[in-house]
Amino acid sequence: MAIVRRKCFITYHHADQDEVSQFVRTFDHVKDAFIARGLGREMSDNIIQSTNTDYVMNQIRQLYLGNSTVTLVMLGKCTWARRYVDWEIQSSLRQGEITTPNGLVAIKLPSFEKDQKILPERLSNNLLQNGSHEDCYARCIEYPRTTEQLVNAIEAAYQRRTTHRKWIVNPRDRMSYNRKC
Repeated sequence: MAIVRRKCFITYHHADQDEVSQFVRTFDHVKDAFIARGLGREMSDNIIQSTNTDYVMNQIRQLYLGNSTVTLVMLGKCTWARRYVDWEIQSSLRQGEITTPNGLVAIKLPSFEKDQKILPERLSNNLLQNGSHEDCYARCIEYPRTTEQLVNAIEAAYQRRTTHRKWIVNPRDRMSYNRKC
């Protein structure tokens, strides 16, 4: 059976660029598990330069999220502190009459500390609700050891776009500034 390669928007802290680039090279370029969308060395070189947050959000939606179906949040030590990660998760979770949200999967990079509990707040809001992991929208996985593991996580997130969209928590407020890590 052929793998369905979903278009995945990748959000991360640029301090983790090397690990994210390796992930994209391994699982997109070599193993064909997904099609990467996003900003960075291994992806598009069309960088958005503006201080207007509404403009930046609109450009991210139009240029990168618009044709993706799943967002991969690459978790490093300080991912939780980055405003662009928050903005990109917020944009990924937008829904409306003609807008389907992206599925949401967080992946712990090899440098993610095992005892680390701090995750991006908007991601955390969508991981656990009412004390149950079943009644939530997003998932968080360890760094995939196999292509099958990653493909299954991406496909499950893709399906949750419709089956679990009622569990999305996406307040309008967004981070104004990066936090100190």
